[in-house]
Amino acid sequence: MKLKIVNRRKFVISLIIIIICILIFLSMNITYTYSKGELKYREEYVCNGDTLWSIAEKEIRDNAYYKNKDIRDIVKELKDINNINNTNLKIGQKIKIPTI
Repeated sequence: MKLKIVNRRKFVISLIIIIICILIFLSMNITYTYSKGELKYREEYVCNGDTLWSIAEKEIRDNAYYKNKDIRDIVKELKDINNINNTNLKIGQKIKIPTI
């Protein structure tokens, strides 16, 4: 089956519009991630009154790795990295925190 382009100008304009729409869609779905090769960890000890939430709040301010991330995702990531099943931390407990 062979298709014939009747109006070449309309075809080119339509093709350009489709390409632009695809590029806009793809650019909206780009997320910035850091490869595991660039990811480093620093160790921090839990002090009296520290919670995963308070540590996550501090990391949002001071750690470029967590910039523009949701605090709930940070708490979950800290729990996963450090194999913490609940949110109870012990004074003097060592936790790993990702940095770039």
